[in-house]
Amino acid sequence: MSGLLALLDDVAGIAKVAAASVDDVAAAAAKAGSKTAGVLIDDAAVTPSYVTGFKAERELPIIGKITLGSLRNKLVILLPLALILSNFLPAAITPLLMLGGAYLCFEGAEKVFHKVFPHADHAVEEDMDIKDPAHLEEEKVAGAIKTDFILSAEIMTIALSSLPPSGIWMEAATLAVVAVFITVLVYGSVALIVKADDVGLHLARVGRLSLTRAFGRGLVKAMPHLLVLLSFVGTLAMLWVGGNIVIHGLHEFGLHWPYEPIHHAAEGAAEALGSMQGLVAWAVTAFFDGVFGVVFGLLLIPVATRVVGPALALVTGKGGR
Repeated sequence: MSGLLALLDDVAGIAKVAAASVDDVAAAAAKAGSKTAGVLIDDAAVTPSYVTGFKAERELPIIGKITLGSLRNKLVILLPLALILSNFLPAAITPLLMLGGAYLCFEGAEKVFHKVFPHADHAVEEDMDIKDPAHLEEEKVAGAIKTDFILSAEIMTIALSSLPPSGIWMEAATLAVVAVFITVLVYGSVALIVKADDVGLHLARVGRLSLTRAFGRGLVKAMPHLLVLLSFVGTLAMLWVGGNIVIHGLHEFGLHWPYEPIHHAAEGAAEALGSMQGLVAWAVTAFFDGVFGVVFGLLLIPVATRVVGPALALVTGKGGR
C-alpha cells in the first residue's frame, strides 16, 4: 500500500512538472507571439487578395490550401531552421531579422509608392485574365504560400528572438505553439473576412426581421471599406515593424543612430505629457520607426527592381520582376 501511495505521489509530482512546463510554454508562446503583431496584420491584409475573382464556393477551399501550406512552411521547414540557428548559429539571428525587416520596409514603401504614383501593371492584368480557373487557382495558392513563407520566416525569427534562454525542446514546443496559433488566427480571420459579405447577403435576403436584413445590407456595404482599412493598417504595420527591426539591429551592431535619437524623443514626449507615458513613448517610437521604414524602403525599391529582381530571374531562368 505504501508503495502504491509513493507511486501516486510520484505521478502527481510528474503531473505538476508537466503542467508547469505547459504553462511555461504557453506563457513563452504568448509573449513571443505578441511581438509578431505587426507582421500578422500584414499577413491577414495580404491574403484576401488571393481569393479575389474566384467563385464563392472556392474561397474557403483556397484558404484551406493556403493554411496547410503555411503550417508546412512553419513546422516542417522554418521550425527546424530556427532551432539550428538558436543552438548553433545564434549570431545569424539578428542579420536575418534585419533582412526580413528590410523586406517589410520594401514591401510597405512599394505599396505607398504605387498609391502615390499609380500605374498600370500589365503582368497583373494578364494574370487576372481567368482562362483556366483550375490552373489559376493553383498559381494563386502557390503564390500565396510563397508570400506566406517570407512572412512566416519573419514571424518565427521574431518569436525566436523573443524567447528567454531555454533548452532546445522548450524552444521547439514554444515555436510550434506559436506557429499553429498564429496560422489558425490569421487564416481563420481571413476566412471570416472573405465570407462576411456572403453572410451579409444571405441575411439581407432571407432575414425574418427588418433589423436582421438591415444588418446584412450594412455588412455587405461595410466589407469593401474594411478591406481597404485592413490593407492600410497592414501597410503601416509593415513599415513600423520593418523599421523597428532594422533600427534595433543597427543598434545591436554598434550603430546607435537613429535608435538613440528616437529613444530620447520618445522619453521626452512621455515625460512632457505626464500621463499614459508608456503609450506615448510607444506611439512616438512607432511613428519614427515607420518614417524610417518608408525612407529605407524607398531606397530599396531601385535596388530590388534593378539588381535583386534581374539577378533572381537570371538564376532561376524566369523573367519578370
